[in-house]
Amino acid sequence: MPSFAPSRRMKILMIERSVLDSAAEAITESDELALACHVGPDGDALGSMIGFGLAARTAGKNVIASFGSPFGVPSNLAFLPTDLLVEPQNFPASPRMMVVFDVGSADRLAELGSSASRAERLIVIDHHVTNDGFGDIAVIDPEAAATGVLVADILRILNWPITPEIATCLHTALVTDTGRFQYSNTTPSTLRLAADLVEAGAKPEEISKQVYEQAPFGYLKAAGVALSRATLDRDLGLVSTVLTENELDEAGVGWGDIDNLIDTLRLAEEADVAVLAKVHPGSRVKLSLRSRGATDVGALAFELGGGGHRFASGFTYEGTAEDAIDEVRKRIESHR
Repeated sequence: MPSFAPSRRMKILMIERSVLDSAAEAITESDELALACHVGPDGDALGSMIGFGLAARTAGKNVIASFGSPFGVPSNLAFLPTDLLVEPQNFPASPRMMVVFDVGSADRLAELGSSASRAERLIVIDHHVTNDGFGDIAVIDPEAAATGVLVADILRILNWPITPEIATCLHTALVTDTGRFQYSNTTPSTLRLAADLVEAGAKPEEISKQVYEQAPFGYLKAAGVALSRATLDRDLGLVSTVLTENELDEAGVGWGDIDNLIDTLRLAEEADVAVLAKVHPGSRVKLSLRSRGATDVGALAFELGGGGHRFASGFTYEGTAEDAIDEVRKRIESHR
């Protein structure tokens, strides 16, 4: 099976005796690993966790993986191997070794946060700049294009083989968090890792098709509703729209089926920031944000209790969708 040659970034980390070494040592010493990622997982969170879990299982570890409620793999990520996943109620209450992926803060674990607080040892692997370093060993690198990059680094240190399934998971992590290698976090080392993963068996054309190029027919109906009411604030460079759970029900799809709608909304060339407000029952609104680069939507979302990256982020708001979008508008104005 292919192995990875150390990247330039990896060599630097090794010279500095990064916490990567401590994480790898702790993982080596543990026979049982309980893995978790953030609630509502994206390609980086799920790909990183499952990719690592498969490698650990191949190495002889007992592995279990999950994420908080609502529990359900997004339809565009259902092609990833999911046999390691269990529902959150079946996750260990007090794991001996817990490893969490792509989690910027403990509250993003939802009910699995209680397991993290009771774990004998907690390793955090993440690349959010807003991560406050929770956990016993915090492997945090905001310069990494995706959490999957850090997982690949740890697998190199452990010298664990990369199967085609693992390569597919990690390549999915890269593709989704770099916006198909279009964001400025796509560096030469990111592309070299992508090439290594393709050599190990990942198939970019299949990953792209599954993640971005197919959706249930109901997606078209839901997208039509949302896009028909989109509004543009030319002065702020903000395009926004709203979609309700009732409208999703009428279209016969779920929230996981419309993950790519925000990327359609951001096509408006007049806007730097795109906002999709998703209205849930009980006056709860979940907002997805995208930026072309002039606005750091990760910092913006953090101010509103959420998180993410410069180009992609989100937060939850208690109130109306209109008020939530207005809060985004105010933040954009204040950062000018």
